[in-house]
Amino acid sequence: MSSIDPDPAMLAARLCGSVAGALVSLVYLMPKSTREAAARALAGVASGLVFGAPVGAALAERFAITAQVGPPEILLMGSAAASMSVWWVLGALVRIADRAGRNDGKSGRD
Repeated sequence: MSSIDPDPAMLAARLCGSVAGALVSLVYLMPKSTREAAARALAGVASGLVFGAPVGAALAERFAITAQVGPPEILLMGSAAASMSVWWVLGALVRIADRAGRNDGKSGRD
């Protein structure tokens, strides 16, 4: 029976891409609180680790660069893209929830 232990180099590429995606996103969309920053960073890193391979493969196919880059670069690119996407989506949802919460049940039809 074969082992399912991950290749350390590939795991490192996923982790580096996930953290890099979260850090780059931090520069562009600042969180309002430490709690929000921690939640978005954790979600970004987790999504980069989980979805890095399929996102990287899709991006490499989309940009037709599969022959020019190797598996570590594809994982790095995919992990960073997945992490950044989650960071931005969560940031937008927090902003929308904030606005909806400020209305506090008031509708514009009164």
